[in-house]
Amino acid sequence: MLVALPGPGLAQQSRGSAARPAAKPAEKEPPPPAEPPPAPYDRDLMRLSEIIGSLAFLRELCATPDAAEWPARMKALMEAEGVTPNRRDRLAGAYNRGYRGYSLTYRVCTPAATEAASRFVTEGERLSHALASRFGG
Repeated sequence: MLVALPGPGLAQQSRGSAARPAAKPAEKEPPPPAEPPPAPYDRDLMRLSEIIGSLAFLRELCATPDAAEWPARMKALMEAEGVTPNRRDRLAGAYNRGYRGYSLTYRVCTPAATEAASRFVTEGERLSHALASRFGG
């Protein structure tokens, strides 16, 4: 005579199900919105952000009258172009790269620092004019 005994899994399930209520399905957060494709001018915009970061450091170091303008310009650029968190991070990263790059090199204002700042102003003007003429804004 064979008697079938419930296996340990069945015995545990029957005891466990009486002691615990059934688990509710976890509420899922909606996925974040998809990142839009990069704008055709993103490369130039990232370069402009890096230039602004470099100028923010160099102009402050050399105590030029326009030193306070550069962080304000970056803030305006972030407000206008930082439409998603990822894009804001990329813009801020480019700014920080420019700032850090010169903060590691220069401790005092030198003729070379002044020349670098002058070249960045020229390049930044060229880029901003090109962006405005090609893409509006």
